Amino acid sequence: MIRRKMIALSLAMTAVLSLSACSSNQTAKKATTSSPSGTLSQVTYKHKVSYYRGGTTYSGKTRSLKLNTKKYTTKTITVNKQKIKVRCYTNLVYVSKPVNTKYQSMNIYVPEKYFHNKKINGYSKSTAPIFMPNNIGGYMAGTAGTLTAGAMSGGAPAGNKLSGKMQGSKPTGKAPSGSSNLNANGGASSTSATQAALAKGYVVAAPGARGRDTKQSGKYTGKAPAAIVDLKAAVRYLKFNQSRLAGNTNKIISDGTSAGGAMSALLGSTGNNAEYKPYLKAIGAANTSDSIFAAFVFAPITNLNNANTAYEWEFNGVNNISGASMTPGASNSQTKLTNKQKKLSKQLKQDFVSYVNQAGIKANGQTLKLNSDGTGSFATLIKKEIMNSAQTALNKGITIKTSKYPWLTIKNGKVTDVNLTKYFKSVGRSKTPPAFDALNVSQAENIEFGDSTTNAKHFTKFSQQRNTKSGATMADSSIIKLMNPMAYIGRKSQATMAKHFWIRYGETDSNTSVAVPTLLAQKLKNAGVDVNYHVQWNTGHAGDYDMTNMFMWVDSIAK
Repeated sequence: MIRRKMIALSLAMTAVLSLSACSSNQTAKKATTSSPSGTLSQVTYKHKVSYYRGGTTYSGKTRSLKLNTKKYTTKTITVNKQKIKVRCYTNLVYVSKPVNTKYQSMNIYVPEKYFHNKKINGYSKSTAPIFMPNNIGGYMAGTAGTLTAGAMSGGAPAGNKLSGKMQGSKPTGKAPSGSSNLNANGGASSTSATQAALAKGYVVAAPGARGRDTKQSGKYTGKAPAAIVDLKAAVRYLKFNQSRLAGNTNKIISDGTSAGGAMSALLGSTGNNAEYKPYLKAIGAANTSDSIFAAFVFAPITNLNNANTAYEWEFNGVNNISGASMTPGASNSQTKLTNKQKKLSKQLKQDFVSYVNQAGIKANGQTLKLNSDGTGSFATLIKKEIMNSAQTALNKGITIKTSKYPWLTIKNGKVTDVNLTKYFKSVGRSKTPPAFDALNVSQAENIEFGDSTTNAKHFTKFSQQRNTKSGATMADSSIIKLMNPMAYIGRKSQATMAKHFWIRYGETDSNTSVAVPTLLAQKLKNAGVDVNYHVQWNTGHAGDYDMTNMFMWVDSIAK
Protein backbone atom coordinates (compact mmCIF):
# COMPACT_ATOMS: atom_id res chain seq x y z
CA MET A 1 0.00 0.00 0.00
CA ILE A 2 2.78 2.39 0.96
CA ARG A 3 4.66 1.52 -2.22
CA ARG A 4 1.53 2.17 -4.33
CA LYS A 5 1.10 5.58 -2.69
CA MET A 6 4.75 6.43 -3.36
CA ILE A 7 4.39 5.44 -7.01
CA ALA A 8 1.20 7.48 -7.34
CA LEU A 9 2.87 10.45 -5.70
CA SER A 10 5.86 10.09 -8.04
CA LEU A 11 3.58 9.96 -11.09
CA ALA A 12 1.70 13.01 -9.86
CA MET A 13 4.93 14.95 -9.40
CA THR A 14 6.08 13.90 -12.85
CA ALA A 15 2.80 15.13 -14.31
CA VAL A 16 3.15 18.45 -12.51
CA LEU A 17 6.71 18.82 -13.76
CA SER A 18 5.60 17.93 -17.28
CA LEU A 19 2.81 20.47 -17.15
CA SER A 20 5.26 23.02 -15.81
CA ALA A 21 7.68 22.25 -18.63
CA CYS A 22 4.90 22.51 -21.19
CA SER A 23 3.82 25.80 -19.72
CA SER A 24 7.43 27.03 -19.83
CA ASN A 25 7.82 25.91 -23.44
CA GLN A 26 4.56 27.54 -24.44
CA THR A 27 5.67 30.77 -22.80
CA ALA A 28 9.01 30.62 -24.60
CA LYS A 29 7.30 29.85 -27.88
CA LYS A 30 4.88 32.73 -27.40
CA ALA A 31 7.74 35.10 -26.61
CA THR A 32 9.63 33.94 -29.68
CA THR A 33 6.58 34.41 -31.87
CA SER A 34 5.82 37.92 -30.64
CA SER A 35 9.39 39.23 -30.65
CA PRO A 36 11.09 40.34 -33.88
CA SER A 37 13.05 37.65 -35.72
CA GLY A 38 15.28 37.83 -38.77
CA THR A 39 14.23 34.48 -40.26
CA LEU A 40 13.06 34.47 -43.88
CA SER A 41 12.37 30.74 -44.28
CA GLN A 42 8.65 31.00 -43.47
CA VAL A 43 7.97 34.20 -45.44
CA THR A 44 5.10 34.04 -47.92
CA TYR A 45 4.41 36.39 -50.83
CA LYS A 46 1.18 38.36 -51.29
CA HIS A 47 2.22 39.20 -54.85
CA LYS A 48 4.35 37.51 -57.49
CA VAL A 49 8.03 37.35 -56.59
CA SER A 50 8.83 39.82 -59.37
CA TYR A 51 6.79 42.47 -57.50
CA TYR A 52 9.42 42.50 -54.76
CA ARG A 53 12.28 42.75 -57.28
CA GLY A 54 11.24 45.80 -59.27
CA GLY A 55 9.32 43.70 -61.78
CA THR A 56 12.19 41.31 -62.54
CA THR A 57 12.60 37.58 -62.10
CA TYR A 58 15.78 35.67 -61.31
CA SER A 59 16.85 32.71 -63.40
CA GLY A 60 20.57 32.62 -62.74
CA LYS A 61 22.54 30.40 -60.42
CA THR A 62 21.97 31.15 -56.76
CA ARG A 63 25.12 32.80 -55.48
CA SER A 64 26.94 31.74 -52.37
CA LEU A 65 26.90 34.30 -49.56
CA LYS A 66 29.98 32.81 -47.96
CA LEU A 67 32.84 35.32 -47.81
CA ASN A 68 36.01 34.11 -49.50
CA THR A 69 38.57 35.21 -46.91
CA LYS A 70 41.48 34.42 -49.23
CA LYS A 71 40.41 36.85 -51.93
CA TYR A 72 41.65 40.30 -50.99
CA THR A 73 44.15 43.03 -51.77
CA THR A 74 46.08 45.30 -49.44
CA LYS A 75 46.50 49.08 -49.57
CA THR A 76 48.24 51.59 -47.38
CA ILE A 77 46.54 54.87 -46.52
CA THR A 78 47.86 57.84 -44.56
CA VAL A 79 45.66 59.36 -41.86
CA ASN A 80 47.08 62.20 -39.75
CA LYS A 81 50.58 61.31 -40.98
CA GLN A 82 50.07 57.74 -39.79
CA LYS A 83 50.39 54.94 -42.35
CA ILE A 84 47.71 52.26 -42.05
CA LYS A 85 47.83 49.00 -43.96
CA VAL A 86 44.36 47.82 -44.89
CA ARG A 87 43.08 44.47 -46.12
CA CYS A 88 40.43 45.07 -48.81
CA TYR A 89 37.61 42.67 -49.71
CA THR A 90 35.89 44.31 -52.66
CA ASN A 91 32.95 43.79 -55.02
CA LEU A 92 31.19 41.42 -52.63
CA VAL A 93 27.66 40.75 -53.87
CA TYR A 94 25.65 40.53 -50.67
CA VAL A 95 22.52 38.76 -51.95
CA SER A 96 22.20 35.35 -53.59
CA LYS A 97 19.64 36.47 -56.21
CA PRO A 98 20.73 40.00 -57.15
CA VAL A 99 18.70 42.43 -59.24
CA ASN A 100 21.71 44.63 -60.00
CA THR A 101 25.20 43.62 -58.91
CA LYS A 102 26.58 47.11 -59.56
CA TYR A 103 24.68 48.39 -56.56
CA GLN A 104 23.98 45.24 -54.52
CA SER A 105 27.63 44.83 -53.62
CA MET A 106 29.85 45.89 -50.77
CA ASN A 107 33.48 46.69 -49.99
CA ILE A 108 34.93 45.64 -46.64
CA TYR A 109 38.11 47.16 -45.22
CA VAL A 110 40.00 45.75 -42.24
CA PRO A 111 43.14 47.08 -40.56
CA GLU A 112 45.88 44.57 -41.34
CA LYS A 113 47.09 44.64 -37.73
CA TYR A 114 44.09 42.57 -36.69
CA PHE A 115 45.42 39.61 -38.67
CA HIS A 116 48.62 39.70 -36.60
CA ASN A 117 46.94 39.56 -33.17
CA LYS A 118 47.45 43.26 -32.55
CA LYS A 119 45.05 45.81 -31.06
CA ILE A 120 44.07 49.29 -32.24
CA ASN A 121 42.49 51.81 -29.89
CA GLY A 122 41.76 48.99 -27.44
CA TYR A 123 39.93 46.90 -30.07
CA SER A 124 40.87 43.45 -31.33
CA LYS A 125 39.91 41.53 -34.45
CA SER A 126 36.81 40.19 -32.71
CA THR A 127 35.71 43.30 -30.80
CA ALA A 128 36.13 46.09 -33.36
CA PRO A 129 32.89 47.91 -34.26
CA ILE A 130 31.78 47.71 -37.89
CA PHE A 131 31.24 51.14 -39.45
CA MET A 132 28.73 50.93 -42.31
CA PRO A 133 28.49 54.15 -44.39
CA ASN A 134 26.09 54.34 -47.31
CA ASN A 135 26.64 56.51 -50.37
CA ILE A 136 22.99 57.35 -51.04
CA GLY A 137 21.96 60.89 -51.95
CA GLY A 138 18.81 62.35 -53.48
CA TYR A 139 17.26 58.87 -53.19
CA MET A 140 19.46 57.90 -56.15
CA ALA A 141 21.46 54.70 -56.37
CA GLY A 142 24.83 54.62 -54.65
CA THR A 143 27.75 52.32 -55.38
CA ALA A 144 29.80 50.71 -52.65
CA GLY A 145 31.99 53.18 -50.77
CA THR A 146 35.69 53.10 -51.54
CA LEU A 147 38.93 53.55 -49.67
CA THR A 148 40.23 56.50 -51.67
CA ALA A 149 38.41 59.54 -53.07
CA GLY A 150 39.61 59.03 -56.62
CA ALA A 151 37.68 55.81 -56.91
CA MET A 152 34.33 57.18 -55.82
CA SER A 153 31.29 56.72 -58.03
CA GLY A 154 30.87 59.84 -60.10
CA GLY A 155 34.31 61.12 -59.19
CA ALA A 156 35.61 62.78 -56.06
CA PRO A 157 33.52 65.49 -54.43
CA ALA A 158 34.18 69.05 -55.43
CA GLY A 159 35.65 71.53 -52.98
CA ASN A 160 38.29 71.02 -50.31
CA LYS A 161 39.08 67.38 -49.75
CA LEU A 162 40.19 66.00 -46.40
CA SER A 163 43.05 63.92 -47.86
CA GLY A 164 42.61 61.27 -45.20
CA LYS A 165 42.89 63.70 -42.29
CA MET A 166 40.39 63.49 -39.48
CA GLN A 167 38.38 66.65 -38.98
CA GLY A 168 38.46 68.32 -35.62
CA SER A 169 35.48 69.57 -33.68
CA LYS A 170 35.19 72.83 -35.59
CA PRO A 171 32.04 72.95 -37.74
CA THR A 172 32.55 72.78 -41.47
CA GLY A 173 30.56 75.91 -42.23
CA LYS A 174 27.91 76.10 -44.92
CA ALA A 175 28.04 72.99 -47.00
CA PRO A 176 25.61 72.90 -49.90
CA SER A 177 25.41 69.97 -52.29
CA GLY A 178 28.75 69.44 -54.01
CA SER A 179 30.93 70.50 -51.08
CA SER A 180 33.59 68.44 -49.33
CA ASN A 181 30.95 66.68 -47.24
CA LEU A 182 28.59 65.64 -50.02
CA ASN A 183 28.77 63.46 -53.09
CA ALA A 184 27.31 64.44 -56.44
CA ASN A 185 23.83 63.33 -55.41
CA GLY A 186 23.74 65.15 -52.08
CA GLY A 187 24.77 62.20 -49.90
CA ALA A 188 27.66 61.84 -47.53
CA SER A 189 31.13 61.30 -48.93
CA SER A 190 32.15 58.18 -47.08
CA THR A 191 35.82 58.28 -48.09
CA SER A 192 37.16 60.56 -45.34
CA ALA A 193 34.93 58.93 -42.74
CA THR A 194 36.07 55.49 -43.90
CA GLN A 195 39.72 56.41 -43.46
CA ALA A 196 39.09 58.03 -40.09
CA ALA A 197 37.17 54.96 -38.92
CA LEU A 198 40.00 52.64 -39.93
CA ALA A 199 42.44 54.84 -38.02
CA LYS A 200 40.24 54.39 -34.95
CA GLY A 201 40.43 50.63 -35.32
CA TYR A 202 36.99 50.01 -36.79
CA VAL A 203 36.21 47.59 -39.58
CA VAL A 204 34.47 49.37 -42.47
CA ALA A 205 31.73 47.71 -44.53
CA ALA A 206 30.52 50.09 -47.26
CA PRO A 207 27.52 48.78 -49.24
CA GLY A 208 25.97 50.11 -52.38
CA ALA A 209 22.20 50.21 -52.85
CA ARG A 210 19.67 50.62 -55.63
CA GLY A 211 17.85 53.94 -56.02
CA ARG A 212 15.10 55.79 -57.84
CA ASP A 213 17.25 56.06 -61.01
CA THR A 214 18.10 52.34 -61.28
CA LYS A 215 16.69 50.92 -64.50
CA GLN A 216 17.32 47.83 -66.58
CA SER A 217 15.53 45.96 -69.36
CA GLY A 218 12.83 48.62 -69.45
CA LYS A 219 12.00 48.29 -65.74
CA TYR A 220 12.62 50.64 -62.85
CA THR A 221 14.30 48.31 -60.37
CA GLY A 222 15.28 50.63 -57.54
CA LYS A 223 12.07 52.37 -56.46
CA ALA A 224 10.98 52.33 -52.84
CA PRO A 225 11.67 50.32 -50.77
CA ALA A 226 14.69 48.98 -52.70
CA ALA A 227 17.36 51.11 -50.99
CA ILE A 228 16.46 50.17 -47.42
CA VAL A 229 15.91 46.53 -48.42
CA ASP A 230 19.42 46.45 -49.93
CA LEU A 231 21.00 47.95 -46.82
CA LYS A 232 19.20 45.42 -44.66
CA ALA A 233 20.50 42.65 -46.92
CA ALA A 234 24.02 44.03 -46.49
CA VAL A 235 23.66 43.85 -42.71
CA ARG A 236 22.46 40.27 -43.03
CA TYR A 237 25.49 39.41 -45.18
CA LEU A 238 27.79 40.69 -42.46
CA LYS A 239 26.02 38.69 -39.77
CA PHE A 240 25.92 35.58 -41.94
CA ASN A 241 29.70 35.82 -42.27
CA GLN A 242 30.42 36.68 -38.65
CA SER A 243 32.68 33.63 -38.17
CA ARG A 244 34.71 34.52 -41.28
CA LEU A 245 34.77 38.27 -40.80
CA ALA A 246 36.86 40.58 -38.66
CA GLY A 247 34.80 42.88 -36.45
CA ASN A 248 31.91 42.51 -34.04
CA THR A 249 28.68 42.03 -35.99
CA ASN A 250 26.74 42.92 -32.85
CA LYS A 251 28.25 46.43 -33.09
CA ILE A 252 27.26 47.49 -36.62
CA ILE A 253 26.94 51.28 -36.92
CA SER A 254 25.29 52.73 -40.03
CA ASP A 255 26.04 56.18 -41.44
CA GLY A 256 24.31 58.35 -44.02
CA THR A 257 23.46 61.91 -45.05
CA SER A 258 20.35 63.44 -46.63
CA ALA A 259 18.39 60.56 -48.20
CA GLY A 260 21.23 58.39 -46.93
CA GLY A 261 20.52 59.76 -43.47
CA ALA A 262 16.90 58.73 -43.93
CA MET A 263 18.10 55.23 -44.81
CA SER A 264 20.34 55.13 -41.74
CA ALA A 265 17.40 56.17 -39.53
CA LEU A 266 15.23 53.48 -41.13
CA LEU A 267 17.90 50.84 -40.71
CA GLY A 268 18.17 51.66 -37.01
CA SER A 269 14.40 51.74 -36.46
CA THR A 270 13.15 48.68 -38.34
CA GLY A 271 15.42 45.77 -37.45
CA ASN A 272 13.88 42.42 -38.48
CA ASN A 273 10.47 43.94 -39.16
CA ALA A 274 8.27 41.43 -40.98
CA GLU A 275 7.00 43.90 -43.59
CA TYR A 276 10.40 44.00 -45.32
CA LYS A 277 10.92 40.25 -45.37
CA PRO A 278 9.22 39.38 -48.69
CA TYR A 279 11.52 41.91 -50.39
CA LEU A 280 14.56 40.46 -48.65
CA LYS A 281 13.64 36.88 -49.50
CA ALA A 282 13.02 37.76 -53.15
CA ILE A 283 16.59 39.02 -53.62
CA GLY A 284 18.16 36.16 -51.68
CA ALA A 285 19.18 37.96 -48.50
CA ALA A 286 20.77 35.86 -45.77
CA ASN A 287 18.39 34.12 -43.37
CA THR A 288 19.59 36.01 -40.31
CA SER A 289 19.09 39.32 -38.49
CA ASP A 290 19.19 42.84 -40.00
CA SER A 291 19.17 44.75 -36.71
CA ILE A 292 22.05 47.15 -36.01
CA PHE A 293 23.71 48.60 -32.92
CA ALA A 294 23.75 52.33 -33.70
CA ALA A 295 23.06 54.87 -36.44
CA PHE A 296 24.66 58.11 -37.61
CA VAL A 297 21.91 60.24 -39.14
CA PHE A 298 22.99 63.46 -40.87
CA ALA A 299 20.49 65.95 -42.39
CA PRO A 300 17.82 63.27 -42.90
CA ILE A 301 15.27 63.80 -45.67
CA THR A 302 12.76 61.61 -43.89
CA ASN A 303 9.23 61.44 -42.44
CA LEU A 304 8.13 62.21 -45.98
CA ASN A 305 4.44 61.81 -45.10
CA ASN A 306 4.78 65.02 -43.10
CA ALA A 307 7.83 66.69 -44.65
CA ASN A 308 5.73 69.01 -46.86
CA THR A 309 3.83 70.33 -43.86
CA ALA A 310 6.93 70.67 -41.65
CA TYR A 311 8.66 72.68 -44.37
CA GLU A 312 5.79 75.15 -44.59
CA TRP A 313 5.48 75.44 -40.81
CA GLU A 314 9.04 76.71 -40.93
CA PHE A 315 9.00 78.75 -44.13
CA ASN A 316 5.42 79.99 -44.42
CA GLY A 317 5.69 83.75 -45.00
CA VAL A 318 9.14 83.38 -46.58
CA ASN A 319 8.22 83.99 -50.20
CA ASN A 320 11.63 84.41 -51.82
CA ILE A 321 13.42 81.28 -53.02
CA SER A 322 17.17 81.00 -52.53
CA GLY A 323 19.65 78.23 -53.17
CA ALA A 324 17.18 76.11 -55.11
CA SER A 325 19.82 74.94 -57.58
CA MET A 326 21.69 73.33 -54.68
CA THR A 327 18.81 71.03 -53.86
CA PRO A 328 18.39 67.67 -55.62
CA GLY A 329 15.09 67.80 -57.51
CA ALA A 330 14.38 71.48 -56.77
CA SER A 331 13.61 74.15 -59.32
CA ASN A 332 16.60 76.34 -60.16
CA SER A 333 14.78 79.11 -61.98
CA GLN A 334 11.86 80.35 -59.86
CA THR A 335 12.71 83.16 -57.41
CA LYS A 336 9.36 83.97 -55.74
CA LEU A 337 6.27 82.04 -54.67
CA THR A 338 3.14 82.54 -56.72
CA ASN A 339 -0.14 83.47 -55.04
CA LYS A 340 -1.31 79.87 -55.47
CA GLN A 341 1.84 78.59 -53.76
CA LYS A 342 1.39 81.04 -50.89
CA LYS A 343 -2.07 79.61 -50.33
CA LEU A 344 -0.70 76.06 -50.42
CA SER A 345 1.96 77.05 -47.90
CA LYS A 346 -0.65 78.37 -45.47
CA GLN A 347 -2.74 75.20 -45.77
CA LEU A 348 0.26 72.93 -45.27
CA LYS A 349 1.36 74.88 -42.21
CA GLN A 350 -2.02 74.24 -40.58
CA ASP A 351 -1.76 70.54 -41.45
CA PHE A 352 1.55 70.39 -39.59
CA VAL A 353 -0.10 71.93 -36.52
CA SER A 354 -2.66 69.11 -36.63
CA TYR A 355 0.06 66.48 -37.10
CA VAL A 356 2.09 67.62 -34.10
CA ASN A 357 -0.99 67.88 -31.90
CA GLN A 358 -2.00 64.31 -32.75
CA ALA A 359 1.50 62.76 -32.64
CA GLY A 360 1.69 62.53 -28.86
CA ILE A 361 5.46 63.08 -28.82
CA LYS A 362 6.85 64.33 -25.55
CA ALA A 363 9.80 66.44 -24.40
CA ASN A 364 10.73 66.69 -20.72
CA GLY A 365 7.52 64.91 -19.79
CA GLN A 366 5.34 67.41 -21.69
CA THR A 367 3.32 66.46 -24.76
CA LEU A 368 4.39 68.72 -27.60
CA LYS A 369 1.66 70.97 -29.00
CA LEU A 370 1.23 73.80 -31.49
CA ASN A 371 -1.27 76.63 -31.63
CA SER A 372 -3.02 77.55 -34.88
CA ASP A 373 -0.47 80.33 -35.47
CA GLY A 374 2.41 77.83 -35.28
CA THR A 375 3.57 78.77 -31.79
CA GLY A 376 3.49 76.45 -28.79
CA SER A 377 5.65 73.98 -26.85
CA PHE A 378 7.03 72.39 -30.01
CA ALA A 379 8.13 75.79 -31.32
CA THR A 380 9.73 76.42 -27.93
CA LEU A 381 11.65 73.15 -28.27
CA ILE A 382 12.96 74.22 -31.69
CA LYS A 383 13.97 77.56 -30.22
CA LYS A 384 15.95 75.77 -27.48
CA GLU A 385 17.73 73.62 -30.08
CA ILE A 386 18.83 76.70 -32.05
CA MET A 387 19.89 78.48 -28.85
CA ASN A 388 21.93 75.43 -27.88
CA SER A 389 23.51 75.38 -31.34
CA ALA A 390 24.71 78.98 -30.97
CA GLN A 391 25.77 78.51 -27.34
CA THR A 392 27.85 75.45 -28.19
CA ALA A 393 29.62 77.44 -30.92
CA LEU A 394 30.27 80.33 -28.51
CA ASN A 395 31.69 77.93 -25.94
CA LYS A 396 34.13 76.67 -28.58
CA GLY A 397 35.41 80.19 -29.11
CA ILE A 398 33.53 80.92 -32.34
CA THR A 399 32.68 84.61 -32.68
CA ILE A 400 28.96 85.29 -33.10
CA LYS A 401 27.86 88.90 -33.46
CA THR A 402 24.20 89.81 -33.15
CA SER A 403 24.73 92.43 -35.86
CA LYS A 404 25.17 89.50 -38.25
CA TYR A 405 22.56 87.35 -36.52
CA PRO A 406 19.83 89.82 -35.48
CA TRP A 407 17.49 86.97 -34.60
CA LEU A 408 19.80 86.02 -31.69
CA THR A 409 19.90 87.63 -28.25
CA ILE A 410 23.23 87.22 -26.46
CA LYS A 411 23.99 88.66 -23.01
CA ASN A 412 27.38 88.26 -21.31
CA GLY A 413 28.35 85.35 -23.53
CA LYS A 414 25.03 83.54 -23.00
CA VAL A 415 22.38 82.99 -25.67
CA THR A 416 19.11 84.04 -24.05
CA ASP A 417 16.62 84.10 -26.91
CA VAL A 418 15.93 83.31 -30.55
CA ASN A 419 13.31 84.99 -32.72
CA LEU A 420 12.14 81.98 -34.71
CA THR A 421 10.34 83.98 -37.40
CA LYS A 422 13.48 85.98 -38.16
CA TYR A 423 15.65 82.88 -37.89
CA PHE A 424 13.57 80.94 -40.42
CA LYS A 425 13.72 83.92 -42.78
CA SER A 426 17.51 84.07 -42.43
CA VAL A 427 17.81 80.38 -43.37
CA GLY A 428 15.59 80.95 -46.41
CA ARG A 429 13.51 78.49 -48.35
CA SER A 430 14.97 76.56 -51.27
CA LYS A 431 11.84 74.69 -52.31
CA THR A 432 8.35 75.61 -53.45
CA PRO A 433 5.27 74.11 -51.78
CA PRO A 434 4.67 71.24 -51.63
CA ALA A 435 8.41 70.82 -51.14
CA PHE A 436 8.65 67.04 -51.50
CA ASP A 437 5.42 65.77 -53.07
CA ALA A 438 5.17 68.15 -56.03
CA LEU A 439 1.73 68.59 -57.55
CA ASN A 440 3.19 67.59 -60.94
CA VAL A 441 5.16 64.64 -59.40
CA SER A 442 8.49 66.23 -60.40
CA GLN A 443 10.41 66.05 -57.12
CA ALA A 444 13.07 63.46 -56.32
CA GLU A 445 10.81 61.93 -53.68
CA ASN A 446 7.97 61.52 -56.19
CA ILE A 447 10.36 59.58 -58.38
CA GLU A 448 11.44 57.50 -55.38
CA PHE A 449 7.84 56.34 -54.91
CA GLY A 450 7.32 55.20 -58.50
CA ASP A 451 7.12 51.52 -59.34
CA SER A 452 8.64 49.18 -61.92
CA THR A 453 6.67 50.76 -64.79
CA THR A 454 5.78 54.22 -63.42
CA ASN A 455 8.54 56.76 -62.88
CA ALA A 456 6.85 58.95 -60.25
CA LYS A 457 3.87 58.94 -57.90
CA HIS A 458 2.31 61.01 -55.15
CA PHE A 459 2.73 59.91 -51.54
CA THR A 460 0.47 62.39 -49.69
CA LYS A 461 -3.28 62.85 -50.02
CA PHE A 462 -2.77 66.62 -50.06
CA SER A 463 -0.82 66.54 -53.31
CA GLN A 464 -2.84 63.75 -54.88
CA GLN A 465 -6.03 65.76 -54.38
CA ARG A 466 -4.40 68.76 -56.08
CA ASN A 467 -2.57 66.81 -58.75
CA THR A 468 -1.68 68.69 -61.95
CA LYS A 469 -0.05 65.84 -63.86
CA SER A 470 -2.33 63.84 -66.11
CA GLY A 471 -2.51 60.22 -65.07
CA ALA A 472 -0.50 60.63 -61.85
CA THR A 473 -1.45 58.15 -59.14
CA MET A 474 -0.81 57.56 -55.43
CA ALA A 475 1.87 55.19 -54.19
CA ASP A 476 0.72 52.16 -52.23
CA SER A 477 0.26 52.99 -48.54
CA SER A 478 2.31 49.96 -47.48
CA ILE A 479 5.28 51.21 -49.53
CA ILE A 480 4.99 54.71 -48.07
CA LYS A 481 5.07 53.23 -44.57
CA LEU A 482 8.19 51.16 -45.35
CA MET A 483 10.09 54.41 -46.00
CA ASN A 484 9.16 56.20 -42.75
CA PRO A 485 11.01 55.36 -39.51
CA MET A 486 8.38 57.25 -37.51
CA ALA A 487 5.93 54.41 -38.28
CA TYR A 488 8.08 51.88 -36.41
CA ILE A 489 9.76 53.70 -33.53
CA GLY A 490 8.49 52.53 -30.16
CA ARG A 491 6.95 49.29 -31.46
CA LYS A 492 9.31 46.82 -29.82
CA SER A 493 7.14 43.82 -30.64
CA GLN A 494 7.46 44.62 -34.35
CA ALA A 495 11.07 45.72 -34.74
CA THR A 496 14.44 45.50 -33.03
CA MET A 497 15.61 49.09 -32.70
CA ALA A 498 19.22 50.25 -32.56
CA LYS A 499 20.23 51.24 -29.04
CA HIS A 500 22.00 54.45 -30.04
CA PHE A 501 21.42 57.29 -32.52
CA TRP A 502 23.70 60.23 -33.39
CA ILE A 503 21.53 62.77 -35.23
CA ARG A 504 22.87 65.99 -36.75
CA TYR A 505 21.19 68.79 -38.69
CA GLY A 506 22.82 71.94 -40.05
CA GLU A 507 21.66 75.26 -38.60
CA THR A 508 21.60 76.82 -42.10
CA ASP A 509 20.09 73.79 -43.87
CA SER A 510 17.00 74.52 -45.98
CA ASN A 511 16.66 71.11 -47.64
CA THR A 512 14.11 70.01 -45.07
CA SER A 513 12.70 71.59 -41.92
CA VAL A 514 14.56 71.46 -38.62
CA ALA A 515 11.26 70.09 -37.29
CA VAL A 516 11.90 66.76 -39.05
CA PRO A 517 15.11 65.64 -37.26
CA THR A 518 13.85 67.17 -34.01
CA LEU A 519 10.68 65.07 -34.07
CA LEU A 520 12.72 62.01 -35.02
CA ALA A 521 15.06 62.55 -32.08
CA GLN A 522 12.22 63.13 -29.62
CA LYS A 523 10.24 60.08 -30.69
CA LEU A 524 13.37 57.94 -30.31
CA LYS A 525 13.94 59.38 -26.83
CA ASN A 526 10.31 58.63 -25.94
CA ALA A 527 11.00 55.01 -26.94
CA GLY A 528 13.90 54.83 -24.47
CA VAL A 529 16.66 55.03 -27.07
CA ASP A 530 19.98 56.77 -26.39
CA VAL A 531 19.96 59.82 -28.68
CA ASN A 532 22.75 62.34 -29.23
CA TYR A 533 21.04 65.15 -31.17
CA HIS A 534 22.47 68.53 -32.06
CA VAL A 535 21.85 71.33 -34.55
CA GLN A 536 25.31 72.17 -35.90
CA TRP A 537 26.07 75.89 -36.00
CA ASN A 538 26.74 77.56 -39.38
CA THR A 539 26.44 74.25 -41.21
CA GLY A 540 24.32 73.50 -44.25
CA HIS A 541 23.16 70.26 -45.85
CA ALA A 542 26.18 68.13 -45.03
CA GLY A 543 27.39 64.99 -43.31
CA ASP A 544 30.33 63.31 -41.61
CA TYR A 545 31.48 66.49 -39.89
CA ASP A 546 32.86 66.79 -36.35
CA MET A 547 34.37 63.34 -36.78
CA THR A 548 36.58 63.59 -33.71
CA ASN A 549 33.53 63.80 -31.44
CA MET A 550 31.57 61.47 -33.69
CA PHE A 551 34.03 58.63 -33.21
CA MET A 552 34.64 59.46 -29.56
CA TRP A 553 30.92 58.80 -29.15
CA VAL A 554 31.32 55.42 -30.86
CA ASP A 555 34.10 54.50 -28.44
CA SER A 556 31.92 55.51 -25.50
CA ILE A 557 29.10 53.14 -26.52
CA ALA A 558 31.09 50.30 -28.11
CA LYS A 559 33.82 49.61 -25.57
